[in-house]
Parts: sequence; C-alpha cells; structure tokens
Amino acid sequence: MDTNTDYRLLGPVEAWRAGRRLDLGGPKPRALLAALLLEHGRVVSVDALIDAIWGERPPGTARSLIQSYVSALRRALSADAIETRPPGYLIRADTALVDRTAFEHLTAQGRQAAAAGDHPAAARLLAEALALWRGPALGGIGDTLRAMADQLEEARQTALEERISAELSEAGRETELVAELTALVATHPTRERLRGQLMLTLYRSGRQADALAVYVEGRDVLAEELGIDPGPDLRRMYESILRADDELLPGAGPAAAAEGAPPAAPVPVVPALLPPAIGDFTGRATHLADVRAALSGPREAMPVVVVSGTGGVGKSTLGVQAAHRVAEHYPDGQLYAELRGTADPVAPGEVLGRLLRALGADPPEGDAERRDLFRSLVAGRRVLLVLDDAGSESQVRPLLPGSATCGVLITARARLGALPCTHRAELEVFATEPGIELLASVAGERRVRDEPDAARRIVELCGGLPLAIRIAGARLATQRHWTPGMLAGRLADEHNRLDELAVGDLEVRAGLGLSYRVLDAPARTALRRLGLLAASDVAAWVVAALLDVHEAAADRVVEQLVDAQLLHCTGVDRAGQARFRPHDLVRVYAAERADAEEPPAERAAAIARALGAWLWLTGRVASDTPSGAVELHRGLLDGDGPTDGTVGRFVRPIGPEATRRALADPTAWFEAEADAIATAVERAASLDLHTLACEAAAALCSSAYTVGNRFEAWWRTHDAALAAARRAEDRSGEALLLIGLGQLRFEQDRFPESQGYFRQAARLCAELGDARGRAAAFAGLGSALREAGRLRAAQDVLAQAVAGFRGIDDDPGVGLSCRYAGTVRLELGDHDAASELLDESLRAYRRLGSRRGEALTLRSISLVRRALGEYAAAEELAGRAVDLLSTLGDTLMSAYAMQARAKSRVRLGRSAEAEAEIRHVLEVCRGYRDRFGEALALRTLGECELAAGRIEAAEQSLTTAAACWEALELPLPRARTLRDLAAAREAAGNPAGAHALRAEALEVFTAYEARERDEPWV
Repeated sequence: MDTNTDYRLLGPVEAWRAGRRLDLGGPKPRALLAALLLEHGRVVSVDALIDAIWGERPPGTARSLIQSYVSALRRALSADAIETRPPGYLIRADTALVDRTAFEHLTAQGRQAAAAGDHPAAARLLAEALALWRGPALGGIGDTLRAMADQLEEARQTALEERISAELSEAGRETELVAELTALVATHPTRERLRGQLMLTLYRSGRQADALAVYVEGRDVLAEELGIDPGPDLRRMYESILRADDELLPGAGPAAAAEGAPPAAPVPVVPALLPPAIGDFTGRATHLADVRAALSGPREAMPVVVVSGTGGVGKSTLGVQAAHRVAEHYPDGQLYAELRGTADPVAPGEVLGRLLRALGADPPEGDAERRDLFRSLVAGRRVLLVLDDAGSESQVRPLLPGSATCGVLITARARLGALPCTHRAELEVFATEPGIELLASVAGERRVRDEPDAARRIVELCGGLPLAIRIAGARLATQRHWTPGMLAGRLADEHNRLDELAVGDLEVRAGLGLSYRVLDAPARTALRRLGLLAASDVAAWVVAALLDVHEAAADRVVEQLVDAQLLHCTGVDRAGQARFRPHDLVRVYAAERADAEEPPAERAAAIARALGAWLWLTGRVASDTPSGAVELHRGLLDGDGPTDGTVGRFVRPIGPEATRRALADPTAWFEAEADAIATAVERAASLDLHTLACEAAAALCSSAYTVGNRFEAWWRTHDAALAAARRAEDRSGEALLLIGLGQLRFEQDRFPESQGYFRQAARLCAELGDARGRAAAFAGLGSALREAGRLRAAQDVLAQAVAGFRGIDDDPGVGLSCRYAGTVRLELGDHDAASELLDESLRAYRRLGSRRGEALTLRSISLVRRALGEYAAAEELAGRAVDLLSTLGDTLMSAYAMQARAKSRVRLGRSAEAEAEIRHVLEVCRGYRDRFGEALALRTLGECELAAGRIEAAEQSLTTAAACWEALELPLPRARTLRDLAAAREAAGNPAGAHALRAEALEVFTAYEARERDEPWV
C-alpha cells in the first residue's frame, strides 16, 4: 500500500509526495486515477473504466489505452500503486491520504457534534472539511466522471449549508454571514436552504423587509426556472418573518429546525425490522456464504452488497436469510425497507422517514435534512440496512449511510451497475437437482421421490425459476389427488403454463408483469417480439430487425433488458457475437403480451424483418464466398420474383457490424445462427409468409445445415415451409422444398427416400417449365442413384442434368452435375470421360470463385488419378483439397479429402502415416454422426492395418465397415470392402473364406457394372 502519496480529488485531480506534485499525464490518465480512487478498496473492471473515461463512444483501442494509462500512472506513483486484479484494477492507497475520505470523515464528525448540540465544534469541523476543497471536484479531466463530480459538489454544498446552520445557532455571527450568504444565494438561486438561511440572517440583523424581498425573489426564480413553488420549510420561514415570530431569535427552540440544523440526538433505539426467514431455504449455499462473508468480514469501507436477478429467482429470500445470519455483527440494529422498485417505487424521502422513525427520531420536512439526520444517527454505530426490491441507483443513493461501521444489503432486479458496492451476487435459476430439492421441500419428499422423472420435468417446465417451482410444489401440496406426472402434463401446455403457476397470492405472471411494465416502450416491444420469435438465442442485430431500428439503438434496448434481468447473455458464439435469450417463462409471458397487444400484421412484419435480415446476410455470404451450390431462390434477394404481397421488402441490408462478423467467418456464423433461423422459418410458415419461408429454407440447404449436419433443423424448416407453400398453392415453392428434402435424405444416407423427393421435384419443375429446378432435381437424383450403386441409371439422369445446366449457362449447376457425372464415369471405369467431366466441373467452379466446389472436384480428380495408378499425383490433389476445405472451416468434407489422401499414401507404401490420418477422419465422421463417412474410414483403416501386417485388426475394421454398408443398404461399397476382407482372410490362412468373399463381391460388381468387374483381382 502506498503510504507516502497524498491524493486530491476535491479540485484538480492531483497526487503529491514530499511537497511535490507528481506528473500524472493528461486528462485521460488522471480520469482513470480518479475512477480508481472513487472506488477505493474495490476492483474497477476495465469495462467500467472505459465507460467512465469515454462514455458511449470509446475508441476501438480503448483497452490498449487503459493499459498504457495504468503503466504511466505506475511510473508516476509506484510500481505497486495500482494492482491488476481481474476483471480490472485496484488502487492501493492509504485512505487517510485521500482528501475525499478526509472530507467525509470531518463532515461525519461535524454532524455528530451538531446532533449532540455542540454547535461551535460542528461549525469548526465542517469548516475544516470545506477547507480541503481547492476548486470544482475532479477538475482538469473534462466532462469525464461528471456524475460523480456532481455528487461531490452536492456533498460540498450540503456541508457548507450545515456549517452555516451550526454558526447560526450561535448569537452574534449574523453580520459576517450576510455577505457570504448573499453571494452564495446569487450563485445558487434555487437552493432553498441557503435562501432560508439568508432570510433568517437578514431578519436577525434587523432587515425584515430585505428578508421578505429575498423570499419573493426566490419564489419568482423557482417558478421561472423550475416551474415549482417554494417548499414548506421556506414558506414557514417567510410566514414567521412576516409575523416577526420570536422563535426566530438566537437560542429559540424551533429556530434550530428553521435554520436547517438537525434536532437534538434522540435516545438510541435498536431497531429489529427484518422479516422472518423461511424454513425451507434451499440451493443457495455458496451465494449465502459469500454474502455473509462480505457483510461480516474485515473492512476498509462500508460493505455494500447487491443481490440481483430476475423476478422470482429468490433475491429477497436470500437477502433476508443472509441478514438474519449476520445480525449478530450489527448489534445496534437491523433496518429493513421495501422499495417496491418494480411496482410503485417509494420515494427516498418517504423511506428515510420510516427509517428515522424506526430509529426513534421525528423526520424533518426536507429530504436533504432527512438524509443528513439519518446518516448522523447511524454514524459510528453497527447498523445493518436491508433495501429490498430497489428500482434504480437514484432510489438507493440517498439511503446509504456514510459510516464504515454500517452494512448495506440491497436486492434488485436490475444490476445497479452504477452503484459502488463491495460484493455483487447475481442469482441464476436453479439447476435440476436444487430445483427438485426445493420442490420436495414444499410438496413433500415422498411424492417427489416416487416420480423422479415427473419431478425433473416440472423443474424443467418451470425453467428452474424458484418462485415457479415453489408454486408448483404448493399446488401439489394442496391438490392431494394430483400426482407430479399430472402437474407436469398440465404445465406442458405452453398456452396455459402461466395460468397453472399461480397459488394464493403467489403468481409468476404478476411478477413478470411488474418487470415488464417498468420497461420503456421499445424494450417492451423488443421483449414481446423475442417471445413471438421463440428462438433459442439471438444476437443483438436480430433485435434491430424485429424493431426496425439501427444496431446501436437495438444494443441499448438489449442492454436495458439485460439490466432488467429479462434477457441474459448465453455467451459469445464463434463468430464473435454476444447471444441473448429470455428465460423460458419470460418468453411465454412475452408471447402472451405479443398476442394481446400487437395486431397480426405487426407480428408478421416483425418476423418477416428478422427472417429477411438472416436471408439477406446468407445471400451476402454466398456472394462473397460461393459454396458452389446450385442457387434455387426465386429472386427475393434481388427484389423480384413472387412474394406474399409485401414480403420482398423485408429482405434488405442490415448493419455493418453484423455483416462484418458474418463475412469474416461464414462457417462460424452459420453454426451460430442455424437454430435461430430454423425457428424463424417455422414461425414465418405458421404466419403464412410462405414465400419468405420457402426462400430461407432453400437458402440454408447449401450453408448452415450441410456444414454442421443439422438434420433435425433442416427437416423442421422444410416441413413447415412445405406445408405453408401447399396451403398457398405455391407450386414453385413446393418444388424448391422437395429438392431440399431430397438433399436432406441424401446427406442422411437415406437414398431411397432421397430419390423419391427428387423424382417428385423433377416432375413438378417440368410442369412449371423450370429448367434450373429440373436440372437440379436430376443432379440430386443422379447422386442418390450413384450412391445406391445404380450406375447406368445415374449416368443417364446426370447427362440430362449436365445438358440442362449447360443450356442456361449456370456455372454452379455445371460444376455440380459434371462432378457427379464424372464420379459415375469413374465407377464405370471410363477414366477418360471422367477426367473430361471433372475438368469441366473444375473450370466452372473456378469461374464462379467457389473454393469449396474447387476442393471437392480436386478430391474427385484425385480418385481418378489413383484409379490410374498415379498415386503421387493423387496424393497431391487430395492434399490441395484438404488445405482448401480446412481454410473454409469445412471439417467434415476436409475429413473426406483426408481419406482420399490416406488411400494414396497406402498405395505409396506409407501405411503408418495414412493410418494416423485415417483415425482422425474416423473420429470426425463419428462426431458428425456421418455413417457413410464412418464406413469409408473404417474400410481405409482396415487397408492400413492390412498393409502393416496387423491381420486381426484389419479383419475387425473391415468386418465392421461391411456391416455399416449393409445397414446403409449400399451393396457396391460393401462389395469393395468384402474384397479387402478377402485379402485379410487370405493373409490369415483362410483361402476358402477369402474365395467365398471374392465371389460374393464379384457378383455385385457384375450386377452393377462396376469397374472392378473387369479388374484382374479374383
């Protein structure tokens, strides 16, 4: 700790050592020092420092600048003056050497002296406190920390008024005070206490008319500048002077109150106002221990603990429990006040009146006098103050004691981030086990134990919210004929869930309504529309789309909802976006409000804007980083094509920051947004926004779902959009979605179903005259036929796809269909035709700029080179594919390219190197639940093991691979695996078994006209 440096805040921000002022640098480093000193004894986060120094517009280098300012201050002060302590910094300074602390200490002593009736001592002490001031508070740092500077100035002004009040209690000081008060009133014309003191001083000096004129002037100023009348204290002073009341003379009893001095100290009262603690307190042991430690441990400053959390999370319960546990550390009393911050906030003056009465004092009229008297009464006493359900910092600040001997415990739904505190406890909803424990404590241990699954389901449907769980338990306890399973069934209906969560005077809906009603209009609208959207989580820019505002405005709304504990941050996704979601019951309540308060057209427009924003970003990503997929959208991204009346206008650009993040890492962005987009598509479909739903579902086929194997979401979007398209008789949209469903089943290795969808789509596109759609359906059908081993049929269908795409100069289509057709020709042993088609595919993808399409084609070309015995060339081509796909973040297809490279390495005699790589491939495919890839990797692993002479391991891998192919109903790759297994059996000394396997494989190759039929391997 630095015990040699004097720190000065009451004027220009300075530091002195040995009579010399230290060079602290410019305004920003001094502002940082001031921010740390104002929170002395507490860690100040880097975010809080940035906000304090720059406000709402910090530079992009703010964090680096904070570090440089700290380094400069350490050089000026001492190396250990500022300690780095996550999430920010802590200043190590002797509080006795900070002028602000000395000022507060002296003013507290002065107030105690005044309360004891020792007015000369009070005047002397307060004068000493005021002498510490050297100019405006926190000078020399610009407008930074203006709010705190204003608070310090207010404290200075109050101390000045109290000093004058103490001097007015002594006779003979009037003449010297008149000049000072006249100047002060001229400087602060709306401060009624100063004006009253001037009036009293003039009256005592025999200037009654001047005193009355001062009142008239003040009345006019207050009316003109503030639009108010004088307060009751000033009016009483005026009336007393008007009638020449003797009570105004020095030494008269009532005059002391009129002068603004606190009344004589009452006999100390030890209040005990805490409500009873509940007997079934559950699940907050760690938080309880932390709060107890913060309130009862060693201290340098008054402990101020803030317990925050959403409504119904148990803040008051924890606060009261903790207060009872630490009551012994506060023998001079425990005060408690309900602030009703989320309903009808109680004014600080009213709260102070209650607290003063609890302390045995008669409250003065003015709020400032009440605050001063309260702080004087508790100064030096060990008193605990519990403020329950605080609404804002401004409601709390006037209620805080000024003595370090006191302790304060505050509960609030908002985080009260601007309130200096020594400890914050932010309560989350219960996890499953604590939730079940609470349910059992209310409903009865045996009933919950008898149906553990139902109990778990009740906690889940309550979202872990303690109030909801308590209500559910109470309903079970009072409805003895109900079982936990019955209650779980009733809660499962989302439309009636909040109706079920009510018992007696406890009701979840009412508590949520309190939080909702205190929001401003934009925040209420945002919450309603998030409830309507019902996405698992969203980035802030989605709120911008829902509200139709800029990103900066949406950020402020999201911040308000987070502070109100109605949204919580679920983390930062891989694209660098913070993501937010409401609690499940908040979402249900918000959806109720949306249905009740917003017309159907407004609800549909909000969903359309959100989905349109996602769709626009998907289009931007596709244009900047083409995947090579065939684009089947119908013009919405370009502003033409069919729409649902006005839907096309919702597909429009969004803010630059969201766009930048999406373009910086498209794979990460799609992964983060896929589930939310799927929910939005379902919601749009339910609102009959069929064109937008179809467009979005189709656009996602080539992006989010193929990369991440999000097959369930893929199915949900297409199923919902298809139903909407059919209701609207949108045959073009229907065809689009049938192609998507065919591709889904292909990716899931469900090839017969895939073929069925593609055939339906091809027929429908032919009827509609949609050449691109028909060619796309044929390309998909050909790929499904190829995987099923129907090579000749695949060749014929793909030839039509190639011709169709060539006819409309569609590079993505040419690239895709030629690649598929080339691999079929390879399977049939036509290497020349395969090479020609794959070369055409590669050229198309390169014209398009699709690195993914190029990589997949390079892998296919490597297969041709390997089939021709050009193993080194095959390895090189596959390696290029691996590099491209890895750069794009396509983990699964990168693994497929690795498998092709590993096969080439086996042929080159490098089986150990190949095996290491193929084991990674196997792990990736299993992680993606890709059964085709898993079977392919197992077969290649078996080849590696066979080449290494590990016959038993090879047999096991190849047998497993063959079983996988059989489960997938893919006879051709199974036959190839049987051929390898025959080699293993041969090496194991089982020629008969090997011969039987070869015969079975040859029969398949012959039936499917595969190239292996004519190879000399039998």
